[in-house]
Amino acid sequence: MIQFQNNEIIELPDITEITFNRVEKKYLKVVLLSTFINFFIGSLFFILFIEKIIAKKIPEYTGIFYFLFSCFVISIFIVLIVGFPKRKFAVRDKDVSYKSGLFIEKMVTVPFSRIQHIEIEEGVFSRLFKLAKISVFTAGDSSDDLEIKGITKEKALQIKEFISQKING
Repeated sequence: MIQFQNNEIIELPDITEITFNRVEKKYLKVVLLSTFINFFIGSLFFILFIEKIIAKKIPEYTGIFYFLFSCFVISIFIVLIVGFPKRKFAVRDKDVSYKSGLFIEKMVTVPFSRIQHIEIEEGVFSRLFKLAKISVFTAGDSSDDLEIKGITKEKALQIKEFISQKING
């Protein structure tokens, strides 16, 4: 009969030693462009709301609503720009990692042994800048477990091929 053992790990691997790669700088343009279009469309509805409801009922607060909305939009763009350099990825021998976040830092690492399939996607704006997104899916979940947005299509294809060889090989 085999004796069960559960030994204590004294020294953990240092995850900070991973050399992360930054996503393409062109991706910031994609993020800002798509955010601008979303806010532009949202602003039209917001202006209609203010002019049809707020301006008629409490006109003295109309300027405050416009000011607060403008501050909100500007702060979103500032957070996107300042947080952009925090988006990084690493592909190692046995796993792939992605980290991001300005206020709340998040790092996701997926070992190759858990990967079921990989998808490459090009959005409308990403395609204009020759960029892609690679999504990594693991077993037991219907959503992607790791996304790396803002890499060149060539790099995405290389990563997909490398991971595919590792998991099939």
